[in-house]
Amino acid sequence: MSSIRDDELPSSTGIPSAARRAIAAQPLTSAVEVSQDLLKALPKTDLHCHLDGSVRLKTILELAEQQKIRLPADDEEGLAKAIHQGEVCKNLEDYLTAFDVTLSVLQTEEALYRAAYELALDASDENVRYLEVRYSPALHQQKNLKMTTVIDAVLEGLRVAKRETGIKCGVIVCGIRQMNPQTSVRLAELSVAYKNRGVTGFDLAGAEVNFPAKDHKQAFQLILKNNVNCTAHAGEAYGPESIAQAIHFLGAHRIGHGTRLREDGDLLNYVNDHRIPLEVCLSSNVQTGAVDSLTAHPLKFYFDYGLRVTINTDNRLITDTTVTKELWIAHRQLGMSLEDLTILIVSGFKSAFLPFREKQDMLNQVNEDIRRTLEQFHRKIAAVPA
Repeated sequence: MSSIRDDELPSSTGIPSAARRAIAAQPLTSAVEVSQDLLKALPKTDLHCHLDGSVRLKTILELAEQQKIRLPADDEEGLAKAIHQGEVCKNLEDYLTAFDVTLSVLQTEEALYRAAYELALDASDENVRYLEVRYSPALHQQKNLKMTTVIDAVLEGLRVAKRETGIKCGVIVCGIRQMNPQTSVRLAELSVAYKNRGVTGFDLAGAEVNFPAKDHKQAFQLILKNNVNCTAHAGEAYGPESIAQAIHFLGAHRIGHGTRLREDGDLLNYVNDHRIPLEVCLSSNVQTGAVDSLTAHPLKFYFDYGLRVTINTDNRLITDTTVTKELWIAHRQLGMSLEDLTILIVSGFKSAFLPFREKQDMLNQVNEDIRRTLEQFHRKIAAVPA
């Protein structure tokens, strides 16, 4: 049985505890076999999902044809190979070259709307209830689109998807490490303007090596001054020093990846003590070389030690994954039990960039839906003749 963590004691008030619910449902989690069908049926979040890394292959080809853009291949199979879909890359920088392809077709309002709309539909199809889509408007200005136009197009696509499926979405605007820090300031100003209008947070993405987070401190000071949520990619392609900068220079409320946090025990305990969630992306971390293999990933250690960890896709297209697949990997490759997985799922909802009351209502519903789903699958097992 998993231990109940300090912030999840039965006597504590506020958001219902994932651990308490999981323990209460232990007979079900023990009796129900983990399957991809079950994991798909469970409610989920995807808090670390890049728009420009999660476009459908078919859509890229169609947009390229409409916009008369030459791609490295003219069919889905060839294009998948060109962007090294699901293939292990030399390093993070090599992995990021795939974005040259996707970004080439995401330079119009119509393309951005379609990409956002289809991403939300794809997430909803695997029962993701809450999706945070991140991207940098500065990367969508090759045809001189205004940053406000970029934001509005994506938000409209997400709104239409919500009306059709019920999926709740938020946007995280990304500053880029290798860009001029003043560009990050402009993006921070944009995020402040769109606070409570669809933008739920601010991020720092891009290459970590030679581009320290502290260079973008001014942008994050503006974000924090205006009480906007923030996260930062850190500890993916660089050591724990990068994570420390994200927390202490930028004030990050969550950490994207955090794979190398285990190298600094003192910082690891700080992250744990302050309940700073980690946005874990298992398959992506193997693909970028952040870890040598899935079995070498620190997720299980982080979870067992008590850190708040969440499961995410990073780039659905380039990594060829879904949240369902990532949870399945956590089970099959890292030996995480169904009880562990339900705690991971609820941690995603706890870590969402949402107002407390809204998050509390969502968590109440999610805990109930998890219970019902487990009961449903348990009944299916019981109905099978011996």
